[in-house]
Amino acid sequence: MRVPLSWLREYVDLPATETGRDVQAKLVSAGLEVERVEQLGADLKGPLVVGQVLTIEELEGFKKPIRFCTVDVGQANGTGEPQEIVCGARNFSVGDKVVVVLPGAVLPGNFAIAARKTYGRTSHGMICSGDELGMGDDGSGGIIVLPPEYEVGTDAIELLELVDEVLDIAVTPDRGYCLSLRGIARETATAYGLPLRDPALLDVPAPNAFGHPVKISEPLGCDRFTARTVTGLDPEARSPIWLRRRLQKAGMRSISLAVDITNYVMLELGQPLHAYDRSRIQGAIGVRRAEQGEKLTTLDGVKRTLDAEDLVITDDRGPVGLAGVMGGAHTEIDDTEGTTTEVVIEAAHFDPISIARTARRHKLASEASKRFERGVDPLAASAAAQRTVDLLVLLAGGTADAGVTEVITPSAPHTITIPANHPDQVAGVEYGRETVVRRLQEVGCDVYGQDELLVTVPSWRPDLTDPNDLAEEVIRLEGYENLPSTLPKPPAGRGLTERQRLHRRVGRALAGAGYVEAPNYPFIGEHVFDQFGLAADDPKRRVVKLVNPLSEEEPALRTTLLPGLLGALRRNDGRGSHDLALFETGLVFHPRAEQRIAVRLPVDRRPTDEEIASLTDALPEQPRHAAVVLAGAREQAGWWGKGRPADWADAVEAARTLAREAGTELLVRAGQYGPWHPGRCAELAVVLDGEEKVIGYAGELHPGVLKTLGLPARTSAMELNLDALEQASAGVVKGPRISTFPVATQDVALVVDKTVPHAEVEAALREGAGELLESIRLFDVYESEQLGAGKKSLAYALRFRAADRTLTVEEASAARDAAVALAAGRTGAALRS
Repeated sequence: MRVPLSWLREYVDLPATETGRDVQAKLVSAGLEVERVEQLGADLKGPLVVGQVLTIEELEGFKKPIRFCTVDVGQANGTGEPQEIVCGARNFSVGDKVVVVLPGAVLPGNFAIAARKTYGRTSHGMICSGDELGMGDDGSGGIIVLPPEYEVGTDAIELLELVDEVLDIAVTPDRGYCLSLRGIARETATAYGLPLRDPALLDVPAPNAFGHPVKISEPLGCDRFTARTVTGLDPEARSPIWLRRRLQKAGMRSISLAVDITNYVMLELGQPLHAYDRSRIQGAIGVRRAEQGEKLTTLDGVKRTLDAEDLVITDDRGPVGLAGVMGGAHTEIDDTEGTTTEVVIEAAHFDPISIARTARRHKLASEASKRFERGVDPLAASAAAQRTVDLLVLLAGGTADAGVTEVITPSAPHTITIPANHPDQVAGVEYGRETVVRRLQEVGCDVYGQDELLVTVPSWRPDLTDPNDLAEEVIRLEGYENLPSTLPKPPAGRGLTERQRLHRRVGRALAGAGYVEAPNYPFIGEHVFDQFGLAADDPKRRVVKLVNPLSEEEPALRTTLLPGLLGALRRNDGRGSHDLALFETGLVFHPRAEQRIAVRLPVDRRPTDEEIASLTDALPEQPRHAAVVLAGAREQAGWWGKGRPADWADAVEAARTLAREAGTELLVRAGQYGPWHPGRCAELAVVLDGEEKVIGYAGELHPGVLKTLGLPARTSAMELNLDALEQASAGVVKGPRISTFPVATQDVALVVDKTVPHAEVEAALREGAGELLESIRLFDVYESEQLGAGKKSLAYALRFRAADRTLTVEEASAARDAAVALAAGRTGAALRS
């Protein structure tokens, strides 16, 4: 919102010494975002006067048309003689009043004016356009031609209001009332402690039955509609300079008198208006919901297909405007023909949510929709209509019709009950009842009561809905800078939780193993589950959907980390990084079986444990997962060797790394799930409460999934539930104990069926070896016809050590033989000869 300081002074008697910077500081202190103060005409220096063109001589022989003019500037040049000026513009004629800058003046941009010879003549000054004076493009594209009533020699700097300061204010969505001079003036008056001249305080005639007929079929979408008629307008009347200049300073372009007046009143009072050519309206004006597929051509010339939720303005023929957004082309005032002599003024109040959805649906943001969706004062409609009528009568010679139409849906003012000390409790400052009541009254509230205040919210502040909003207003007006800065005092002895410690250990372990952390947004599209090949009843397909998603393609919260990680891998691979190992730890989201509505927590005290628990129960379940993805080389080739590509075993080893950090025994066995290759997928499980629980999968992804997602061949991945891994742990991870006694190593090679998993053989060996076993490692897998059909050889290195003595060969061999015996009994293993 651009606010000229000269316009603002009409409503607040600011001290003459106050500059735009001073007002900016006051408004910023009151909570408004004044981004900058623009100095108009700061480097402008006269003489700049009104002149009248006496003669025009066309100069020949040049590449472009050049005119040699004589202009009467009165006594401004000191002699009274006509001023000789060379000009290339052609949009003025003999007898026209123009703006002339004389030698010695300085125009914006430090452009000094002096007499100079050009095109074979001497030019003593310039005939000016709007751009040259820093006024911007006024749409004429040439010299400023003034109305004939201005006297020759008049100071044009004052006439055109070229020197001014403009405050550029970023209005936040909750402060729609500040999208008007009335709202900004109210804040300024409060900040300075000065009275406000409210421009909405006008004498408005009572409604009667003689006004233009209006029918409201959708009272919830339009609760107030005022219609006024003005007849006998002069179709040749044009907007005066002061009106055009105020619109220009506010960032709007002058279009025509009627449209300029509606825009001016909108900027002044914050109430959007629309003017209809009365001769183009057939029958009563109506407000209703559009019919699905109905057509309307708006003022921007676009033919739009309407939605059933759109609110439209109609006459007997159908829609004539998109309510609160933009009028229709069929009833616009066409000044090019100069035939409009009667207009109907519409000043209505529409539902903010409906207008916001319509504007977004049609991608049609307008000055009107911007105000309606932020909240417009419904009681200002009749005053805005009256102000528009007064200006049309004054500037266009019209006559106000006696008919006044007002259709109103009755509604009670919004009231809020608030303890008088509530702002004190919120801010931690003792304001006292008198200060609270005074500040709320300055906002525009009516306040009654003593210890318990009954506050009636003003009609222009729909954002004030509960006691905390009122407390914020008191704190804001008292000054945020006056709030004491108090650091919280956390209780001693509270460090990281075990969950947080595990999260950090896991991140460090994976980074140490060569993985790069790649955090992703927690949003997914449900189509990814089809790409992963998940079953229709898979729990991961049950997602939490966002009411207002950032992207329509990803409207849900993730139930798995893999889509984001695989997307990061694909992007990096496409940009030339082919050897990749990425990881992420983060929350996934699962809807609860019973949906609950979250309670609003208090701000004047610490929430109770029951309130926090209730809030937690209303949230989705959010377990923390860890995932890795790999592609390309796991070990680089070089002079030291051939290197090695990443494969399914690396994904499984990443899971084992996490289990070691959690101090948990991880069960790894053959599995089959979703995006993983059915023959190269490991199921990851832990023992939880005496039962095995699957917490994730690891392995190579299915070729079909890789092709669908555009991923490199042999891409591998792992994902597991980190919270479940922590729950299955034995507690705090203990550091390894260093023994002073030597280790005894025994190797065994066992022949088993190919269908027997290595994990079963290892578990049997570990159990059979007993407490002397320190570690076990599979170091070779061998298959040959000599072993027999369907057989394989698994070679293990067993390390034995005692904590209190050096083991003998007999003790180590006995432990090895016990391990082999148990493995033979459970898995049918036989020692390889």
